[in-house]
Amino acid sequence: MISTVLLWMVLIAFISFTIGGNVLVCLAVCTSRRLHRISNCFVVSLAVTDLLLGLLVLPLSAILELNSGHWPLGGTFCNIYLSFDVTLCASSIFTLLAISVDRYLAISAPLSYTSRLTPRRAAAAIGFIWIISLSIAFVPIHMGWNTAEFKVPNQDWSLEGVGGEGPTCRYEWNNNFVLLTAFGIFFLPLLVMCGMYRRIFWVAREQVNRIRAATPTFTRSSSALTTLREHKATVTLASVLGAFIICWMPYFLYLIYMGLRREVRPPELAHSVVLWLGYFNSALNPILYPTLNRDFRRAYSQLLHCKNIQNHLRSSLKETSNIVTLNKLVLQTHLNH
Repeated sequence: MISTVLLWMVLIAFISFTIGGNVLVCLAVCTSRRLHRISNCFVVSLAVTDLLLGLLVLPLSAILELNSGHWPLGGTFCNIYLSFDVTLCASSIFTLLAISVDRYLAISAPLSYTSRLTPRRAAAAIGFIWIISLSIAFVPIHMGWNTAEFKVPNQDWSLEGVGGEGPTCRYEWNNNFVLLTAFGIFFLPLLVMCGMYRRIFWVAREQVNRIRAATPTFTRSSSALTTLREHKATVTLASVLGAFIICWMPYFLYLIYMGLRREVRPPELAHSVVLWLGYFNSALNPILYPTLNRDFRRAYSQLLHCKNIQNHLRSSLKETSNIVTLNKLVLQTHLNH
């Protein structure tokens, strides 16, 4: 009883922290002028993905953990839950890939960056990421491509409880398609991102040396400041990528291992550990932004201390006072005439 209560408390706190942290990221980008850049559209997209994970997936995953893996909501809803889980994981990876491309464009060609990344192109890239993620998740599960018999899973829901075990809801990984999915969703984009960031840091180092050698001393500060700002943003986002690798690599390695063994049901404890380690990434990102980026720290501080609201109220009161004063002057002028 005590362990169940503690597990309840930990899961509720974790889910609440994930939701609150990613809401804070979205509000920080929306309210801070320093963060009003097109590149931060991808940061918001990543935060929205983590927020949806906290709202749609984590509560249902918590139900599974608290019920010892038993799923009480039926087979159809189980497939929908699994599809959203895969969708949000794929969307996170592809958004990180888009961020790495964005950083490469910002560092390698800063003069043409604003003409290349327009708001319309950024919106189109984010929309394309969501379409691909939804297709990768919903189509295979609802076509049964991830099962050993290539049948749609969880259709014979009444047969799941045979043998005294309640029905469960886990993603099945019993054929080579799962291996293909793991490489296509995780390992191939990961290789591209690592190569991209390696190229970014090489170009950034060359740019710093070129600025120091070619720029006069009296104009060096502004150019170097712009370049260093881009470099700091790159380091921040590269750290987000590193955290994602640490959190999700064990899950995909475990997925490949179980896919090669073709076991029907994986060990519950091992599956729970690697899965929730991956979920931990969604709560970690809102911590990384303020830790590594000064603009996010300022925006967080303003939001947590309600400075934006106070400034808005002050400006509103000032405007009201000015209007009242103006009305008094107009009235006094009329009376004098």
